[in-house]
Amino acid sequence: MKITWHDKSPIYRQLADRLRDLVLEGVYRDGDALPSVRQIASEHQINPITVSKAFQLLVDEALVEKRRGLGMYVVEGATKQLMADERKEFLEHDWPDFRDRAERLGFTITELMQEVS
Repeated sequence: MKITWHDKSPIYRQLADRLRDLVLEGVYRDGDALPSVRQIASEHQINPITVSKAFQLLVDEALVEKRRGLGMYVVEGATKQLMADERKEFLEHDWPDFRDRAERLGFTITELMQEVS
């Protein structure tokens, strides 16, 4: 898992975002175990508490569950939920900006579709 840290948000949020992306990409599937807190902390040279905070965000979002003595696991349905959330985010935030810019540039939907094909 490669992460390039930036100063725009806390590291634990960046780590949680990266783990969400890995679930969406299919690297971790529903029911899969995630790497341990120690493993991630060591690999990325960050504090284990930071990793725990990232995991807690995912637990709070019902994407990950802690199995006592076994570690953290992706919950069943997490991929589907993340996909639905991402699609909603795209339609509510990204698409309007894209559509407005395309209209300002004089594109029609047909022209855009031809350009990307």
